Amino acid sequence: SPARRRPSERRSRDRSAGVTMTKAGSKGGNLRDKLDGNELDLSLSDLNEVPVKELAALPKATILDLSCNKLTSLPAEFCGLTHLVKLDLSKNRLQQLPADFGRLVNLQHLDLLHNKLVTLPVSFAQLKSLKWLDLKDNPLDPVLAKVAGDCLDEKQCKQCANKVLQHMKAVQADQERERQRRLEVEREAEKKREAKQRAKEAQERELRKREKAEEKERRRKEYDALKAAKREQEKKPKKETNQAPKSKSGSRPRKPPPRKQARSWAALKLLLLLLLCVAGGLVACRVTELRRQPLCASVNAIYDDAVRGLRSHDLLRWVLQADSQ
Repeated sequence: SPARRRPSERRSRDRSAGVTMTKAGSKGGNLRDKLDGNELDLSLSDLNEVPVKELAALPKATILDLSCNKLTSLPAEFCGLTHLVKLDLSKNRLQQLPADFGRLVNLQHLDLLHNKLVTLPVSFAQLKSLKWLDLKDNPLDPVLAKVAGDCLDEKQCKQCANKVLQHMKAVQADQERERQRRLEVEREAEKKREAKQRAKEAQERELRKREKAEEKERRRKEYDALKAAKREQEKKPKKETNQAPKSKSGSRPRKPPPRKQARSWAALKLLLLLLLCVAGGLVACRVTELRRQPLCASVNAIYDDAVRGLRSHDLLRWVLQADSQ
């Protein structure tokens, strides 16, 4: 096209004048000297990177030619050159475009011929002013390649721009829906986590409440038991004072303490045992053959004396007569 022939003529004039554009020259030199009206030609400059700062200082350069260089990527700052209307990046080694490439909202003409692009950034859908696009000779994704079609003439390149923009808008809408779906899933998961956390906290509160009630009930029972024991201790002295007058009046004799009663029973048993022994010995001495023994003779004599002494009393005599009968 005539627009492409003019930079070629300028390059030939520069080479005839002995001026060679290099990477160092593109950065170190004054780019204003390369500016022709609103066109800036940096093609065939052996560039490995774009001099973004110098280009940003030239807002008049709305047409930028960076074709036939060694560019493998564009810096993120390149997307700040929003004054660009026409951009030629053909015949480089670009593998991808910056994610914010859509910020170049004034871009109308974009040449990406013969690079290594596979996909385009989603922000490409924001290039609403884009009217012309060439994506030939790129290893594009099959879907994108089918959408782009050929760019062999002006009409096809305009159709390419329109179709690619529509496709990227659809991709952007799909990604937005997917993002919304993920956000919804995350919100639902967050709600479930919050509900689970609330249920757990409520369960813990209920458990603490139950434990507190059980502790309160236990303390209340202990308090009631202590009060009951105290009342029992207060009642015992009253019973003893009430029982003391009865024992004095003779209505109900006071029982001896258990220890004294045991001693009395032991003495009584011992006395009965002695009496049984004496009675047994007396019977043996009076009935059996042992009565001829000296000891039994003494015992019998003592017994006869005792009986004679006791017969002097009328009552005992009557008892002994009843006993003999």
